[in-house]
Amino acid sequence: MKQELVFEAPKRGLPPRHLADLDEVARSAAVIELGLPAFRAKQLANQYYGRLIADPALMTDLPAAVREQVAAALFPPLLTVAHQIQCDAGETRKTLWRAMDGTTFESVMMRYPQRNTVCVSSQAGCGMACPFCATGQGGLTRNLSTAEIVEQVRTTAAALRDDFDDRLSNVVFMGMGEPLANYNRVLAAVRRIIEPPPHGFGISARSVTVSTVGLAPAIRKLADERLGVTLALSLHAPDDELRNTLVPVNNRWDIAEVLDAARYYADTTGRRVSVEYALIRDVNDQPWRADLLGKKLHGAFGALVHVNLIPLNPTPGSEWDASPKPVEREFVRRVKAKGVSCTVRDTRGREIAAACGQLAADEGGR
Repeated sequence: MKQELVFEAPKRGLPPRHLADLDEVARSAAVIELGLPAFRAKQLANQYYGRLIADPALMTDLPAAVREQVAAALFPPLLTVAHQIQCDAGETRKTLWRAMDGTTFESVMMRYPQRNTVCVSSQAGCGMACPFCATGQGGLTRNLSTAEIVEQVRTTAAALRDDFDDRLSNVVFMGMGEPLANYNRVLAAVRRIIEPPPHGFGISARSVTVSTVGLAPAIRKLADERLGVTLALSLHAPDDELRNTLVPVNNRWDIAEVLDAARYYADTTGRRVSVEYALIRDVNDQPWRADLLGKKLHGAFGALVHVNLIPLNPTPGSEWDASPKPVEREFVRRVKAKGVSCTVRDTRGREIAAACGQLAADEGGR
C-alpha cells in the first residue's frame, strides 16, 4: 500500500514578522514605518547578522528610547530552548526548539577540526513518509518561517563564538523536513545565510547544502536561482521498485526524472551533486544494487556526482539495521569501479539521536 504524501503543510499560522524575514528593501520599509530614519535598518541588520545580536536592548548604537519599540515590531522571541543534549565531549550538540505556537523541532551543531557545521530544520516534522526516518514517520506539523530557520543559524554561530571562540563555516538543510517543500522560505533563508554582512552571515554558498528526497520541478527551479549551493539528493535505492517504498515521493517523480533534474542542476551551476544513500542491511545493500547505482550515476552525471554512503542510524521501533562493514566496503568498491566517487559519511550524534534520520523533536531528550 502506498503511503500518502503531504507536500503542503497543514494550515497553521506562521509567527509574527521578524527582521530575518525581511530583505534589504523590506527592512528599510519596516524601519520607516516605525518612524525611524532609513539608516537604522542597516544598523539593525549589522547587529543581527554581523554581531549576532537579536535583543535590541543590547544594541548600543540604537537610541535607548526606541529599543523597546523595535523589539516589539521586529524581534519577537521566536524560539526558546526546550532541551539541549550533547556528546563527543561537547563537539556535537542537539537543540530542541519550541516555537511561539508550541511547535517543536531540532537542530544539530557539529564541530570538526577543519569546519563547524549546523544542521537546520526547514519544517516541523516531515510529510515525505520515508519509513526508515524517524522524522518522516512522525508526519508534518507545519512549515518553518524564514526567520525560524535563520535563527537556528544565528544562535549556533553565537554559541560557537561564545563557547569555543570559533566561527560557523557550514550550513546543511538536512534536519527535520523536506526543504524544497518549503521552497520560498528556504530560498530566502539561504539568501540571508550567504549574503555578506550587513545583509547576511556571509557564509560561502559552496558551504551551504540543500537536501531533497527528489522534488524534481523544485530542483530545476533551484538550479535557475544560480545560487551555487550544494544539492544533496537522498536517493537510497537505484531501482524504482525499491525506491517507491523507501522514498514514497518516487511514485510521483521516478529515478530517471529525478536524476535528470539533478543533472540539470549540475550543468546549470557547475556544482557536483551529492547523492545520499542510507545503507540498510539486506534491503538496499546488495552487490547488484551497488553496480546499478554506479552505472546510473556515471551515465547521468559523469564526474559531477559524489555518493555519500550513510550507515543506517537506528530509530525507535524499526527492525532495520545498518549493513555490516564488509558489505559496506564492498558496496563502496563496486560504486567506485563504475567510475563514481564514493565515501562513507562520518556519523555524528547517533548516541543522542542527532544523526541522519533520527530527529524527531523528542522532548524526552533521548
